Formats: sequence, structure tokens, C-alpha cells
Amino acid sequence: MDDGRITNKIPTGCGNKLHVACIMDGNRRWAAAHNLPSLQGHRAGVDALRRVITSAPDNGIGVLTVYAFSSDNWRRPIAEVEDLIRLFRDYLDTETENLVRDGVRLTIVGRRDRLPENVIAEIERSEEVTQWGDALHLRIAVDYSSREAILAAVKIVATSTGVTKETFGKILSGGTDPTDVDLLIRTSGERRLSDFLLWECAYAELYFSNCLWPDFTESDLVEALTEFRQRDRRFGGLSIKAA
Repeated sequence: MDDGRITNKIPTGCGNKLHVACIMDGNRRWAAAHNLPSLQGHRAGVDALRRVITSAPDNGIGVLTVYAFSSDNWRRPIAEVEDLIRLFRDYLDTETENLVRDGVRLTIVGRRDRLPENVIAEIERSEEVTQWGDALHLRIAVDYSSREAILAAVKIVATSTGVTKETFGKILSGGTDPTDVDLLIRTSGERRLSDFLLWECAYAELYFSNCLWPDFTESDLVEALTEFRQRDRRFGGLSIKAA
């Protein structure tokens, strides 16, 4: 939507596949370590994202939500913000055809009213032509703040009665059936959520990797998923293993 409200649409029909979220952290540190400008780190991060998208369906992932640009990132230097927005637009322009070919549905999560008009047009085009993809639902969070998303949903339900967790989650997810995050991965050794999918991650398993995002490979993804599948997810109840 382009009126300042948060869009956060999740498809139905993902079966028992996982919803994995990624905070793609470490691009600038990777660039600094290689004596490169920060933009080259972000470009290398796009390459890592391609690897994860390609390997996700074969590893049981039905929904992949990645944090590309937070609402707080507008505070960064103007030149870097412009580079990031341009890189995002270029990604949509060059990758949409590949997403269609690979059966990947693309949804952009977050505000749109602060993005350039040509970027909004590219978003709408990419979402339109990829809407039938059923191998993977890729959700890219751009100008996203979980607190803003929750606040926007609260304003909608402020005069409603009989609101439940389920109905609130549906409003938060743009009117479709919500899907909770199963596993959240954050790279670069940082251990915080940074205002990302706070509602959806209520019972998510958290996995923190010291790997900088541009170095993240399918092997790293498999390692995270392997540890995830060994965990005992009780959701507040009794251990299945102890039953």
C-alpha cells in the first residue's frame, strides 16, 4: 500500500513447510574487511540472498522473509541510503524474471509511501507477475518496522469488538491467514531482533551465526535448519520428548 500503512501479506497453502526469517547483517563489515566500499558489501549480500532463495525450497522452507531495509535505516548517510534503494530497484528489475522461472512469489513488506515512485512501480510489477509462484514465498522487508506494523493494526481494531490473537494476526498480515515464523536467523554475531517481526516471532526459534551475511551459503542454512530440527518446541506446553 502507498498510504503509509504496513503491508505484510502471507500466502495460504504453504502446508507444513517452514517460515524462516533472516536478518541479513554484516554487509558493511564484510566490505571493510575486504577493503571495499560499503556498496560492494551490499552487492555481495544480494548474491548471498540468491543462494538462500535457490536452496530454500529443497530444505523445506515455504516462506522466506528477509530484512533488507528497516525504517531506522533512513538515518544512515544519504549517499548510502540512495545506493541501497537503487540496489533494491535493480534487484527487482533483474531478478523478477528468475523468480517467475523458479516459481517464487514475491511480496514486499513495509511502508511504500516514502519510496521513489519508480521503485513503487517496480514493486507492483514484480508482485503482479510472480503472484502464482508456489515453490517459495519470498517476502522482502523494505522500510519496515514491526512496531509500526503493530501500531497500524491496533488503529484498525481500536473500535472493534471481539478481537482475538488470530484476528489481530490476520489484520497484521494484510488480511490473509498469518504464518508464524518458525526459525529466525541473524548473521554477523549480533543477537537482537532489531524491530523485525516481533509479533510473528513470538514462538520462533532464534539462531545466531557469526558468519557475515555475504559469506552465508547453503551449508550455513542447512546447519541452522539442522539445529532447529533438533530443538524441543513446546509452545508453553509439555515436552514432546518427555511425553
